[in-house]
Amino acid sequence: MSEQTTSNTPILEIKGLTMDFGGIRALDHLDLHIRQGEIAALIGPNGAGKTTFFNCLTGIYKPTGGDLLLTPAGGSTRRLNGLKPNKVTQQGLARTFQNIRLFPNMTVLENVMIGRHCRTRAKVLGAIFRNRKTVQEEKEIVALAYSILTKIGLADTVNEFAKNLPYGAQRRLEIARALATEPDILLLDEPAAGMNPHETAELDDLINEIRADGLSILLIEHDMKLVMSLSDHIFVMDYGRKIAEGTPDDIRNNPAVIKAYLGEDVEDA
Repeated sequence: MSEQTTSNTPILEIKGLTMDFGGIRALDHLDLHIRQGEIAALIGPNGAGKTTFFNCLTGIYKPTGGDLLLTPAGGSTRRLNGLKPNKVTQQGLARTFQNIRLFPNMTVLENVMIGRHCRTRAKVLGAIFRNRKTVQEEKEIVALAYSILTKIGLADTVNEFAKNLPYGAQRRLEIARALATEPDILLLDEPAAGMNPHETAELDDLINEIRADGLSILLIEHDMKLVMSLSDHIFVMDYGRKIAEGTPDDIRNNPAVIKAYLGEDVEDA
C-alpha cells in the first residue's frame, strides 16, 4: 500500500445507488465514498455489478435510484445523476475501459489530444478559419499531450499508430487519454487485464505516480496482488451489494469476502 497521505474529505459519495434491468437488480442500494487523494479498489466475483457501477457513475446508464455526488478539492458538490457521459467528464470524472477503446488508426499523440476535447474553448468557426486563439490552443494541447506521454513513458511513440503499440503500452495510452481530460478522480476498469507480470509492475508504479500528483483513483481489478499493493481502501461487492470494506489487511481475512469468492462458509471449509 502506498505511503501517500490522504484526506478524510470525500471527493466522491455514492448514496443508495440502485440499478434495475427489468426484473433484475444489478445494484442494490450501494453506498461508497472515495476520499481526496486516495487509491480505492472495488473488487468482487464476476457478475457482482462492478462495471455496472462504473457505467452508472459515468453516465452510460441512468440509475434507477440513489445519488452520485462529486466534491472536488476546494469546489462545491456536484450531482452527477442523469448527466450524459461527456458532461460527466467535464465535471471531473475520467475512465478507462475493461476492453481497450483507443482510436487504432490515429497516432499516439492524436489519441491523447482527443482526450483534451472536453476542455477546449475553440468553436466551429475558429476551427474552420484557424484564428489566432484556436492555433494557440492547439499548440497548448500538443504540449500537454507530450507532457502526459513523457510521464507515462510513451514519448518515443508519439507518431506510432495506436494499433501498433504492444498491449501493455495500449493500456497506458488509454490512461494517458483519460488524464488529458484533467480529471479530479480517475476510474480504471481492470487496468491490468491481459498484462504480463512486468507490465503489471510498471502499471503499479504508474498508478502511484499519478496519485502522487494529487489525483484520486478508483479501480476495478481482479489481480489481488496489485489491489493489495496499491489500495488505501477496498470495497467488496457481491450480487450488487457492498458486503465489506476496509484496508487491505481488513479485507484479506474477512469471512464474507472469502465466502463470496469461494462460494462457501468459512466455518464449513
